[in-house]
Amino acid sequence: MEKSNRITALFLDIGGVLLTNGWDREARQRAVEKFGLHDQEVDDRHHLTFDTYEAGKLSLDEYLRRVVFYQPRHFSMEEFKAFMFTQSQPLPGMMDFVRALKAQFHLKVVVVSNEGREVNLYRIRRFRLYEFVDAFISSSFVHRRKPDPDIYRIALDVSQVEAEQVAYIEDRVMFVEVARSLGLVGIHHTGTDSTRAALAQLGLSLPDR
Repeated sequence: MEKSNRITALFLDIGGVLLTNGWDREARQRAVEKFGLHDQEVDDRHHLTFDTYEAGKLSLDEYLRRVVFYQPRHFSMEEFKAFMFTQSQPLPGMMDFVRALKAQFHLKVVVVSNEGREVNLYRIRRFRLYEFVDAFISSSFVHRRKPDPDIYRIALDVSQVEAEQVAYIEDRVMFVEVARSLGLVGIHHTGTDSTRAALAQLGLSLPDR
């Protein structure tokens, strides 16, 4: 059967594309300041164990017991988690843009993201990502993390599209490069306008706003 080169699916990240990053260096710094923590100690402990959390092998409570609550604190774990979740905010225009693309071109939309389970589920539900995303290939669900090529292969298997029919939108250059090495059409996302222009070159052009 002859393959079509038309883009039929969007693969995209959440953090840095649809929403702010869920728990990045800036968010941790805000937590350090708010809760009076030792910056370097939190950062060191985070880097030693965060990959394990994102791979779905630790719960959020277990991660926090290693990074923050390894000694008594004057605040509760629930207070700290509530603060973590509030760090997630929508990035201007992208969710509406992806919704419009999906409706206009009948695209499959698949998230491919590195996120711990509890943070990921909060973001999916709080921002109603399930309304326009067809599948979530999250590192904590599939136990593979970008840049492992297997997470992209899982996304292709789940979505049942050919690699060359996928436009992959990602804010990290290395992850774009890995996706391209597998045949996906990689777009380095730096903002809604540049991604809109890149997709228009692939035939996914929306009417002027």
